[in-house]
Amino acid sequence: MNYWLVKSEPYKYSWKNLLKDKKTTWDGVRNYGARNNLKSMKKGDLVFFYHSNEGLEIVGIAKVVKEFFQDPTTTETAWVSVELAPYKTLKKPVTLAFLKNDSFLKEIELVRLSRLSVSKVTETQFLKICELGEVTL
Repeated sequence: MNYWLVKSEPYKYSWKNLLKDKKTTWDGVRNYGARNNLKSMKKGDLVFFYHSNEGLEIVGIAKVVKEFFQDPTTTETAWVSVELAPYKTLKKPVTLAFLKNDSFLKEIELVRLSRLSVSKVTETQFLKICELGEVTL
């Protein structure tokens, strides 16, 4: 299994929206690094859901339920989407400020590659954030 993080501005699409919708197509990604990460996602992989611009915190965990396919928002074949479904809500959101100040977690791609909207998370980082978020898998 692999672990990931996706970013969304809550006013556009929030964790609450995903909980209500029960699944969503993660589309509109127009960065090659983020696109490559979408292409690497496998069914069953777990994905942190991060609220960007407002909140600046990891609030939930989604699961990849459909591997990459043509992004329906464009006819350009370079761009792909995946389908995500909610898995668990963090009992305690984990903030960007905390990640930046933690000696171990400051190496997470969310901090190091802050412009990337879809990033990799190591298993150790994932488990540590789950612990901080008071969620068990």
